[in-house]
Amino acid sequence: MPSWTSLEGHMIRVEEHLDNGRDTLRAELPGVNPDKEVDISVRDGKLTIKAERTEQQQEGTRSESHYCSFYRSMPLPAGTKEDDIDVTYDYGILTVTMPVTDTWEPEKHVEIKKTTPSAGKGT
Repeated sequence: MPSWTSLEGHMIRVEEHLDNGRDTLRAELPGVNPDKEVDISVRDGKLTIKAERTEQQQEGTRSESHYCSFYRSMPLPAGTKEDDIDVTYDYGILTVTMPVTDTWEPEKHVEIKKTTPSAGKGT
């Protein structure tokens, strides 16, 4: 699983799973307007979700504003097709779906070359 970190604001709660060549990420973002308050970007192999929520309450002549920002960034799985990412928002859940090609490669072992000491150097 990728490591999610919060760099500023509040952390976005997420769950992620890889199934049938698609990586699906679900992020909890209740109470935000996805058209105006959510920004999703892909850069240098990372997916970043930013959200800001502003709420104003007014009672009579008194008004109160609340502001909250959210930020999460994660490395994309190897083989993610960055040009084919789908995002939906429904009932406070942002769902990001990304196709992932099978790019797994077995580990490679590197041979250690033996050297012979040169005459006159060390013991």
